Amino acid sequence: MATQTCYYEVLKVERTATKQQVDRAYRKLAIKYHPDSNRDDDSATAKFKEATEAYEVLSDANKRARYDQYGHAGVEGATQQYGDVEDIFEAFGDLFGGGGFGDFFGGGSRRGGGGRRRVRRGADVRCDVTLSLEEAARGCHKDIVFRRRVSCDTCDGTGAAAGSEPVTCTMCGGQGQVIQSAGILRVQTTCPTCKGAGKQIGEPCGKCRGTGTQNEKAEMNVEIPAGVDDGMRVRLQGEGEPSPDGGPNGDCYCFISVKEHNLFKREGQHLILQMPISYAQAALGAEINVPTLDGPHELTVPAGTPTGHVFTVRGQGIVDPRSGRTGDLLVQVFIEVPKKLNDKQQKLLRELADLDHDSVLPERTSFLDKLRHFFDPEPEDANTGSTDTEKDS
Repeated sequence: MATQTCYYEVLKVERTATKQQVDRAYRKLAIKYHPDSNRDDDSATAKFKEATEAYEVLSDANKRARYDQYGHAGVEGATQQYGDVEDIFEAFGDLFGGGGFGDFFGGGSRRGGGGRRRVRRGADVRCDVTLSLEEAARGCHKDIVFRRRVSCDTCDGTGAAAGSEPVTCTMCGGQGQVIQSAGILRVQTTCPTCKGAGKQIGEPCGKCRGTGTQNEKAEMNVEIPAGVDDGMRVRLQGEGEPSPDGGPNGDCYCFISVKEHNLFKREGQHLILQMPISYAQAALGAEINVPTLDGPHELTVPAGTPTGHVFTVRGQGIVDPRSGRTGDLLVQVFIEVPKKLNDKQQKLLRELADLDHDSVLPERTSFLDKLRHFFDPEPEDANTGSTDTEKDS
């Protein structure tokens, strides 16, 4: 397209729209601009393709995230180039049920009857993977176990018993299509019984009962990239369920969950550490060892460091799996007050308190001045007992 319109505006949805709302919006536009309904409108096909491009991005979680962050530049080259409307029918026909766009409008791709048969992609499966913070930060290999449907090993996925022959479908008479009428409207759809094949299983397989699939427990070792975070997914291409009609397998998605760490908190690619220091270390300054994921790191605490101060240790955070940049470790120090003191400690602290009273600290002096003025904003003259205002008058 010459101009790049916002994909959310194309589908007429909000940026917070759910996947179901995006699906519904695309279906509505696809029906409105379908070429079979707009034979005298040359712009309908262009609008149809524009809606399809927007849907391809907004219906995919990863593409949508890149688009939200970088706009059209983030998904440049990531969208499918469709040769004609028929290619779009093949890609997104399942949104309209088993029959697809062509069946919905009585044209397009056909099943049976000698025409081209539309193949569907296999179903995706999910697997949950729990990681420690160290595993998520560095990357690791994890053994995973999940269940999926695979082709029946007895009938090789045909669903038919050995030696049996398929029979003509009694619903569609071998055409693979059925016509449904509602008043003057006639809609041609894929036969729901034979799924467009035109034939049925004569004698079902005894093991899978004609479904052609069986349950399988899958076990594999998966490489988890460094830097993954809670809610991210790792895609295992082709490890999902097989297609029901010879198409590509679905995928397996590993959903990542990262356990809480007893020292560090994570914010994006940065790590946060709250580090206790003593009053003496804060007042006099000190060299302290702070933990990192790669081992101890020596940190200089300058004299007079206040509680709550944050030090930045560059490059000791977590790598971004997309950009490759590494975050920082943010060390927030706080002064730890001891709950129990021995006699010597008490004596020394009392001496320090007396010294503090004799030579009041600058911040404390300023605070005491403000406090005195708050309670007595207009002090009386020491000799006459009158206020400054009364003297002026």
